[in-house]
Amino acid sequence: MNTDSQATLKSRLPALFLGHGSPMNALADNVHTQAWRRIAEQIGQPRAVLAISAHWYTEGTWVTGETAPKTIHDFGGFPDALFKIQYPAPGDPVLAAQVVQRLAHTGAQLRTDWGLDHGSWSVLRHMYPEADVPVVQLSIDARRSWPEHLALGAALSELRDHGVLILGSGGIVHNLGRVDWRGVQGPPDWARQFDDWVCARALAGDDFALATPTTFDDAGRLAVPTPDHYLPLLYVLGSRRAGEPARIVHRGFELGSISLTAVQIG
Repeated sequence: MNTDSQATLKSRLPALFLGHGSPMNALADNVHTQAWRRIAEQIGQPRAVLAISAHWYTEGTWVTGETAPKTIHDFGGFPDALFKIQYPAPGDPVLAAQVVQRLAHTGAQLRTDWGLDHGSWSVLRHMYPEADVPVVQLSIDARRSWPEHLALGAALSELRDHGVLILGSGGIVHNLGRVDWRGVQGPPDWARQFDDWVCARALAGDDFALATPTTFDDAGRLAVPTPDHYLPLLYVLGSRRAGEPARIVHRGFELGSISLTAVQIG
């Protein structure tokens, strides 16, 4: 990535949540991928990326420690061209060790048998197409409560002062059981309603409501049938300091029930 044409890197980097949508967006040039490129240009090139992907939803808090993380094709039934994509970004063992230290109270540990799944590389290949920004990935521990995930984001917040972009990748609305595979209809009312509610709460700084699923109405329960794609948002929200603003930097849906809304802190 040629930084000469990019925005000057801020002293405190934003934190960013992206709805990544279908893996096919990795190959696409559309309004969503164009937005990802534009957001990256506005942020500037970070020293490194700490990615929290919906697709590393497991037991335990794990951090990738590889110097050269592999590109994981964690999907099936897609064209060969998607499986041929490689995103050879370097790892950052020093950053990985810092993340483990900051999350030591969780029992966080390094792993060198994962790499970058498509929740990370499908967006990063548009944001930083030269794959020259080191990337470390953090798992989502399925056993933890939603407020705990918010607190983990807070524990990582200071990394933003040192050139690290905290990137959550998932989807505010992600219901594969309600997908419109023909793609001829817009999002149903419940999907748009919940996406709007989350955006409003994020702008208002009401992170508690967003980390309390018992506050969700029927629309929310349809929008978040499983927590894996929603929880990366909490890490991003958790990383904000008191009074730090949120911005909605992209809105959109695909296949009816998949949101590609993007939320930026700072």
